[in-house]
Amino acid sequence: MKINEDFLKSMKEAFDLLRTKGPKEATAAVQRALAGNAAEAGHAQTPHMPQSVNEWAQAWTQAQGQAQSRADTAPHTPAGHTFDADTPGTFSTHTFTNNAGQRQYKLYVPAAYHNEPLPLIVMLHGCTQNADDFAAGTRMNEMAERHGFLVVYPNQSQAANHSTCWNWFKPADQQRDQGEPSLIAGITHEVMARYRFDPARVYVAGLSAGGAMADIMLKTSPELYAAACVHSGLAYGSATDLPSALAAMRGGKAHRDRSRVEPQRPLIVFHGDADTTVHPSNAAALVAGFDAGVTTVSAPSHAAGTASGRRDCTVHRLTAPNGAEAESWSIHGAGHAWAGGSQRGSYTDPSGPDATAEMLRFFLAHPRTSGVH
Repeated sequence: MKINEDFLKSMKEAFDLLRTKGPKEATAAVQRALAGNAAEAGHAQTPHMPQSVNEWAQAWTQAQGQAQSRADTAPHTPAGHTFDADTPGTFSTHTFTNNAGQRQYKLYVPAAYHNEPLPLIVMLHGCTQNADDFAAGTRMNEMAERHGFLVVYPNQSQAANHSTCWNWFKPADQQRDQGEPSLIAGITHEVMARYRFDPARVYVAGLSAGGAMADIMLKTSPELYAAACVHSGLAYGSATDLPSALAAMRGGKAHRDRSRVEPQRPLIVFHGDADTTVHPSNAAALVAGFDAGVTTVSAPSHAAGTASGRRDCTVHRLTAPNGAEAESWSIHGAGHAWAGGSQRGSYTDPSGPDATAEMLRFFLAHPRTSGVH
């Protein structure tokens, strides 16, 4: 069956219904979409209907994969302008190409933008996610509208990684001006060229594989990013191939030669201490260079900064010898998910502290100073 854009949109709506109401309502929505798609094709179809949550997830992933495959074969796809239903700003789709390849990205511009310089935040999704999913789960578009900043969401290509993970564990994708770091930096520069921005307030954040890539971006482009947020991720240099990546994710011995480089920029880290996908020991590796002036705060989440939630957390506030600051949040009982996120996105934990709000507090308190620390 040809999956056109209207059908893909219907699949997304059905998947949202599956989360909010149940399989019966979701199945009815897909049946309506199938009827319309069959009429357009000029023949009747009775495809297999997903019967479980896993089958629904596979169907959605297949639909997304087909859409991404079409996008990857269109090197000059024009920007498609859409709107986030919950916010008045513009959420548009673009394509960036350089010698390392091509990636699509989505850009949120708040309605309050009137050509004045705003902060810019680069958000890197995790495995099996995409820009729309990550935006929904982190509520970043809503926060951009409320606080006034631009948000760009690079999309990993399924052709580059079957599970749409950023390839943080490949040496070719850990180097400045090479591979995926060059694509992410290129997307950042492209947005900076098109909009007025505050050069002291350009930040990068990510979840899981996206978090690992965010740390790579901070380490390889410290003149570009003022600070980074790594949620449930791993340190730069913790792996050089797939076996060492799996070892690092399990919390075993890993390659960390480069993770001990003295920090040049501020870093905030979030990690659930019950994470069985990326071992919590990776949070300690991320802040390994921040080893002076440690302060520990153990408190319910509502007492830690501006966060609110039902999970307790321990916050380590650190300062490196060169003055760079870090925060490391250990969220008690939390798994592999964005703390305080919305259930509209995948890999979120609504009961956790509000990682989005805490990240923004940390970012905006740490503008980039001239030069590197």
